[in-house]
Amino acid sequence: MSLSPDRMRRRLRVLWRRRAQPEAAAQMRMMRRRIATVAGAILLGIVALIFAEVADSAHDLFLSLAGSWPWLPVVLTPAIFAAVVYATRRWAEEAAGSGIPQVIAAGRTSDKALANRMLSVVTAGKKLVLTVAMLLGGGSVGREGPTVQVSAAIMVWIHRLLRVPITAGVLIAGGAAGVAAAFNTPLAGVAFAIEELAAAYEQRIAVLVMGAVMIAGLVSLGIAGDYVYFGEMGGTLPLHVVLMAAPVAGVVGGALGGLFSRVVLRFSRTTTGVFGLSHRRPVLFAAACGLIVAVIGIATGGSTWGTGYATTRELVEGGDASLWFGPAKLLTTLATMLSGAPGGIFAPSLAVGAGIGNFLKELFPNDSAGAIILLGMAAYFVGVIRAPFTAVIILSETTASRGMILPMFATALIAEAVSALVCRERLYSALARGFLAKSEPPVELKH
Repeated sequence: MSLSPDRMRRRLRVLWRRRAQPEAAAQMRMMRRRIATVAGAILLGIVALIFAEVADSAHDLFLSLAGSWPWLPVVLTPAIFAAVVYATRRWAEEAAGSGIPQVIAAGRTSDKALANRMLSVVTAGKKLVLTVAMLLGGGSVGREGPTVQVSAAIMVWIHRLLRVPITAGVLIAGGAAGVAAAFNTPLAGVAFAIEELAAAYEQRIAVLVMGAVMIAGLVSLGIAGDYVYFGEMGGTLPLHVVLMAAPVAGVVGGALGGLFSRVVLRFSRTTTGVFGLSHRRPVLFAAACGLIVAVIGIATGGSTWGTGYATTRELVEGGDASLWFGPAKLLTTLATMLSGAPGGIFAPSLAVGAGIGNFLKELFPNDSAGAIILLGMAAYFVGVIRAPFTAVIILSETTASRGMILPMFATALIAEAVSALVCRERLYSALARGFLAKSEPPVELKH
């Protein structure tokens, strides 16, 4: 039967509508996803800057109190450690530790309730308050790990608000943007997303991740200005010095970093004997850790309290510090980590690495001290975190030391190999399994 011109036009309009509706719906979903990513990145960038300001003020207040009453930390620090661990175990279990393992676990678990608790805005708020409290007590904690968890929570909240599906890419984008905002290092955020947060990184989420990271970085840049986190280091090393210094730094830093990770994982899993004290008497154990941090801080003139930023920057810029700074900072960071209190280890690990570099520069007295310090920082950071690309990008961006990229890469690769011999498991992935143990068997989210 032949169709009249009118019936043919009506039929074509029906076919066009059927085809246009799915396309319009897909475009609307894409528009909502882009709005959620942009809004989330802007918000988390602002929150990261406010968190940094409050955290620095808390640490400054603690130093001021310790300056007025030198023995106050012996009482104050253990008390705050104990109170924070008690509060964490009672009301904020998902806010414990760094925050990065929670983001990794949330991306792997099939238990939506657990993932929601780890990346809720309520948990994020508790994380911020408890981390600031640790800095107020002189804890050797960084704010980068907590910023990753808080940023991922903000990104999830914005996506839910706009009814955009939550995928692993959303978590990765939020966490990576947190690194970019915390350090003012956009490239390091992308590297961290690839190396640490996304074990099964896929090309399809690249735009989402890089967009969120760059927006968060621009927010940080626009509000805080174009600053170099650890100060500028313009020195370089000749090839023959690199061939000697890189292996030495890589072996020493990688071995110590691997040992740090191994001790942390041993305490996290053992429930008997000395290693099980953190599980059997968590509050008392936290107080003991706080006492260790207080005593070491008093002995070192306060240089090991907090992130260690001031001493690290001084060393990077060619200054000097006690040779005891590195070992003392390592012990305070380990004690703080073992206490189970919220707080990150990025900045403290870089400070320990600077202390290692401070030792190594004595072996190369005629070469750039700042350049040797950077090799120590790269080596120990990679030894702990096992993310060489992230370490090199962070250090090159935070010190404006582009001339040291290749020496740092060589050091980082050696450190990773040595660290793997000391501790086979990657720290954050192993800690994430502790959170996954509370849920169903882990599965990968679809991207």
